[in-house]
Amino acid sequence: MNATAHSTQTRNWTLEVDADRVVWLTLDRPGASANALSRAVMEELNEQLAELERLRPRGLVVTSGKAGFVAGADVSEFEQAPSPAATLPWIRAAHAVMQRLEDLPFPTVAAINGYALGGGLELALACRHRVCVDDPKATLGLPEVMLGIHPGFGGTVRAVQLVGVTVAMDMMLTGRNLRPDKARKVGLVDAVVPRDSLRATAKEFVLQPRPVRRAPLGQRLLNLPLVRRLVAGKIEQQVARKARREHYPAPFAIVDLWRRHGANPRTAYEAEAQSVAELVCTPTSRNLVRVFFLQERLKALGGKDVPKGGRVHVVGAGVMGGDIAAWCAVRGFEVTLQDRASDYVQAALDRARALFEKRAKVPAQLEQYQARLKADMDGHGVRDADVVVEAIYENVDAKRALYAQIEPRLQPGALLATNTSSLMLEPLAERLVQPARLVGLHFFNPVAQMPLVEVIESGATDSQATAAALAFTRAIDKLPLPCRSAPGFLVNRVLMPYMTEAMLAAQEGVPLALIDQAAVDFGMPMGPIELADIVGLDVCLHVGRILSAAFGSTAPEAVAPLVEAGKLGKKSGQGLYEWRDGKPVKPAVAAGAKAPADLQDRLMLALVNEAMAVLREGVVADADLIDAGVIFGSGFAPFRGGPLRYARERGVPQVVARLEALATQHGARFRPDPGWSRFV
Repeated sequence: MNATAHSTQTRNWTLEVDADRVVWLTLDRPGASANALSRAVMEELNEQLAELERLRPRGLVVTSGKAGFVAGADVSEFEQAPSPAATLPWIRAAHAVMQRLEDLPFPTVAAINGYALGGGLELALACRHRVCVDDPKATLGLPEVMLGIHPGFGGTVRAVQLVGVTVAMDMMLTGRNLRPDKARKVGLVDAVVPRDSLRATAKEFVLQPRPVRRAPLGQRLLNLPLVRRLVAGKIEQQVARKARREHYPAPFAIVDLWRRHGANPRTAYEAEAQSVAELVCTPTSRNLVRVFFLQERLKALGGKDVPKGGRVHVVGAGVMGGDIAAWCAVRGFEVTLQDRASDYVQAALDRARALFEKRAKVPAQLEQYQARLKADMDGHGVRDADVVVEAIYENVDAKRALYAQIEPRLQPGALLATNTSSLMLEPLAERLVQPARLVGLHFFNPVAQMPLVEVIESGATDSQATAAALAFTRAIDKLPLPCRSAPGFLVNRVLMPYMTEAMLAAQEGVPLALIDQAAVDFGMPMGPIELADIVGLDVCLHVGRILSAAFGSTAPEAVAPLVEAGKLGKKSGQGLYEWRDGKPVKPAVAAGAKAPADLQDRLMLALVNEAMAVLREGVVADADLIDAGVIFGSGFAPFRGGPLRYARERGVPQVVARLEALATQHGARFRPDPGWSRFV
């Protein structure tokens, strides 16, 4: 950039005019790791735009002083929205700022140096051109639907105008982000350039103006009223197959806006403002915003100094162990994988290749992944490993025997971690010379998809070992949840009464599909019968018996004959359901058959009541972390905010009364946990 000829600065924005009369407007929020469009930022932007109107430069480049462009609107302000009526003026004010930017009478360019998400991309859309850095970490998207809203700074209109209905709807309805090359292909950005060329290219777009992009003609024709109504109906059908309007209203609102207004700025901007003002105050949005902050809290538990790379040795090449090893390789660790037979390791390597092929963006990356994962039948990798993960079958004696072989070869400071899903650490550590280094790292299946890892510590675990386990979990891009050693920890413990209740309902003659439907109607991603088959009936039975012995609860013994017959669920092709091509074949329900009126409460309150027991016993530190763990570890309906949040919103007295009624009708397993009396 040429020498600065003029400069002004507010708290968040710096305006510089170079010798060619090109303005460089840089956003850099002090004390923040990322830029966000707060009210203060938008108000200052409005002031800077007024200055630009006075200066009349040759053009404007909007830039960022952070590692990325703009992460979005300031989500913390969503929680402060008291009502739609009070929120609407702020949304309208933001619209006015974006329109003022769009109306500037000279070329405007967004120089996107990394991520441009949500409101950040909407800011870029208000510019005439967008130039993006060629970086694999750069992403562009409109993920507001993940927070229960939709773009609210003009994005529902400008995105359709720029890239057309098909691409814009996919971005807004799924929340998926685009990489720079894909963004250029669909017309979202005008150019993708190396980082050291970003500023020069942005300036070139100012000094050598070119036509402004518009959506292709075929996409513009979709905005015609008759065509629009037909297409909107089909899009809505697709949305309805994945979400319910009463659970997740935002995607339906996106379709409704386009159906009614077709991205016509004369009416669509105001409709967008009114719609997003309503959505931000819904229980769904408030709970999804809460889930966002819960996720950020879990990330922060990993600490600031997250290790980059290192060495991991995994013992046990079954589904869990093999997939843990593959995931660690994807995340940059050198991994050795050990088992008692080469066939097991080879099967794990074959599964790993499928994951690598899916994750690799270029052939060289695939080669890197494969080079980082090696078979190690003799366990030589133990001596060099920073983390040794034991992922063998759930047997205390077998695990102790393995530790006796491993511990003498561990380097000082190395973590010894068990992937046990239900066993307490204390008996596992009894014969260790250094029991303080044993931690639990409980992954969930499928490893590549499930974000949570329960990080377990016993009374003997050293605090430094726990901190290292939390940091390692973040280093492999998982969410760590600290748990105290206890049978079942958090997720398996709260799921077991839920799944056992489903088995009991099945014994009563309730069709399996209706049991699953009751849970799906509540908002669960799948029902407990299907979940049991996916987890594995053998695993469910084993964990259930451990928890039954510990707490005197009911174990899912109804599945024992299936387990004995080798019908273990999805992995064997037959369990409670038959499985074909990875999907359950659910028997048809007889006409007129209905689930018991109390079935949904039986399922869900069994889970909620157990979550309270976990809180009362201090297995997890607080209610928020319990909600986070159950959401990210089991898929508990995010729009409900977690089991304990659900109890608060339903009303704790009402939940207790309902549990007492269920206990009277169905037995003592529904007796309200004593912890409810202190939960306010």
